[in-house]
Amino acid sequence: MTEEEAIRTLDNHVDQTRQLYVFLIYLITEVARYAETDSRQRASKHLPTAEDLKVNTKLAGNQLLWQILENSSYKEVLKELKTELLTHDEWVKKLYQELSETDVYKQYIAKPSREKKEEKEILEFIFTDLMLPNEDFISFIEEHFLHWEDDCEMINILMLSFLQKPHNSDFQHFVSAEKMKFARDLLISVIEKEDITTTYVSDKLQNWDPERTAALDMILMRMGICEFLFFETIPPKVTINEYIDLAKDYSTPQSGHFVNGILDSIHKDLVSQHKLHKVSFKK
Repeated sequence: MTEEEAIRTLDNHVDQTRQLYVFLIYLITEVARYAETDSRQRASKHLPTAEDLKVNTKLAGNQLLWQILENSSYKEVLKELKTELLTHDEWVKKLYQELSETDVYKQYIAKPSREKKEEKEILEFIFTDLMLPNEDFISFIEEHFLHWEDDCEMINILMLSFLQKPHNSDFQHFVSAEKMKFARDLLISVIEKEDITTTYVSDKLQNWDPERTAALDMILMRMGICEFLFFETIPPKVTINEYIDLAKDYSTPQSGHFVNGILDSIHKDLVSQHKLHKVSFKK
């Protein structure tokens, strides 16, 4: 894979994650707004019941909901969302019906007043208690967003943070320029410095054939070495801990211990040989 192809793959992944994030927010807002749709549809029945005529629409006027809907950055990025994702009304209706049967929702609409904490909590409830635990819904997400399993933990944090302070969000700059620069620089350094980083690892494998090392372990260790050598703002201990966690999460059961041992040994050698200068790989 060329550097250009690698960067394009990275950018596409980030964009897909942003689309997932926007879609989940969109779905929460549509579920909340469905209170008015439900009220209108039930009132227009040929023979509406008394219950049909008094559907509570408080949720559709949720103050936090309207902060989101009026966010200019959100409006713009919503235009970029895939059309097929904007036409899944069956999920909106299904989630709203589940919501309307919960005690949490009934307690929310029973209060005529609007309190900031409760406005936030009801939208959080839609996400954390209705969407995430629903296996069919998660299957639907996995079908449309291939990286859901990798992204879900981060997305969960982002969503809850967003619902705390929606006015601070800039959807068009989902990842800061600084973070994107770091990601691209790290990616390019790993590609450009493949020979030297592979040599560092091979020297530590002794009688072990490098080709028998798990491919992902090798990539993670090469990334760690690049951070040791070329990224001055990252303390080596942070680098080692990060790649131990990545190895545990994405590679074999033994990978965390293995990656820890190799990177720690390489780091000690670099320090003792006075080679830990952290000069930009571009130089």
